[in-house]
Amino acid sequence: MSEVRNTPITVAMLGCGTVGGQVARLLHEQADDLTARIGRPIRLTGIAVRRPHRHPEIDPELLTTDAEALVDSGVDLIVEVIGGIEPARSLLLRALKSGTSVVTANKALLAEHGPELHAAADSSGADLYFEAAVAGAIPLLRPLRESLAGDRISRVMGIVNGTTNYVLSAMDASGSGYAETLDEAGRLGYAEADPTADVDGFDAAAKAAILASSAFHTRVRAEDVHREGISGLSAADVAAAQLLGRTVKLLAICERVVDQSGAESVSVRVHPAMIPRAHPLASVGGAFNAVFVEAEAAGQLMFYGQGAGGAQTASAVLGDVVAVARNRVAGGYGPRESAYARLPVRPMGETPTRYHVSLDVADRTGVLSQVALVFAEHDVSIAIVRQEGRSDEASLVLVTHTASDAALRSTVDKLAGLPAVREVVSVMRVEGEEA
Repeated sequence: MSEVRNTPITVAMLGCGTVGGQVARLLHEQADDLTARIGRPIRLTGIAVRRPHRHPEIDPELLTTDAEALVDSGVDLIVEVIGGIEPARSLLLRALKSGTSVVTANKALLAEHGPELHAAADSSGADLYFEAAVAGAIPLLRPLRESLAGDRISRVMGIVNGTTNYVLSAMDASGSGYAETLDEAGRLGYAEADPTADVDGFDAAAKAAILASSAFHTRVRAEDVHREGISGLSAADVAAAQLLGRTVKLLAICERVVDQSGAESVSVRVHPAMIPRAHPLASVGGAFNAVFVEAEAAGQLMFYGQGAGGAQTASAVLGDVVAVARNRVAGGYGPRESAYARLPVRPMGETPTRYHVSLDVADRTGVLSQVALVFAEHDVSIAIVRQEGRSDEASLVLVTHTASDAALRSTVDKLAGLPAVREVVSVMRVEGEEA
């Protein structure tokens, strides 16, 4: 029995960048604690990298450029932190089909090929864990998959991209414009040299797909997610939100929608939105992440913390490593994919939303009635109206009640064609409050 207890759980790693380097460090520094928590030691047997000479801090005997050979080496667990679709997809499928468990932080891969990976894990009895794929160090996916498995989740809404949250928080605090704030974020290390994946919402959309799949027991892919970024936002948009006691956040919103016939569907979207300053997400500043979960029995829950960073993401990876290792010691395996609900993904046009609309209008009698008539024609109810300025500086701000996104878009298109409307200055959705 003591011989079995001393037999190590073997781990190989694909990639050794910012996150991978931290994983290797923690495996070494916390070896004794990990052994005590698991019941058997963990041994890192190899790390696949492209350029071994760029990793002088790693024992050279661990480094290899042959990722396929490492996957085929018979280890108990593969940790993947290289990112992207290929070669990660092929390597992980190879590992899972052979019965090797996998821990990955690859959100893009899971959002595109999650069902394929889960099927491979199921066929061989291997584990597939991916806590680090969404919100870094914040324990989020495991609570959705396990802690709330007995509950019915109605909504998951959150800030899941640190770069955009830093930019929007800074714009709100300083009144500065988007471009200059993004430049500052780059200088401070909060934005990549090419920030497209962040500011255009691709990163958040991949995470939203994973969240929706876990929360609603339905397969959702990144292509199913309606996506809008923040590059079109201006200082005026942020200032308009402030006047209404709101702030602007890029939100990932996953919700269960029930239509008038009682049929259920899932709405999954990523876009900037105004939220009340009293909402828990409004106070989440800087590069932090937070996710607000609403469930029928548990009520409202919020998960908050560092959403990115080498050490933070490595913490989530190590948590998964411990979980997989414990499963192997116990002779079992962790939760499988839960996609039994098979709910349809609701088109964005049919999704109920609210809008904040700012119009540059002619200051003359009857303009407000003309605008209100357009809203009525599209069956969109107005909740708030505010008129400002006189003469050439006149503006009209309206906030709607809930209506379909298609109806709201049609309303805005019709408004743009009114002779009395010189310009539709801004259009933004409103979230986080009763309709």
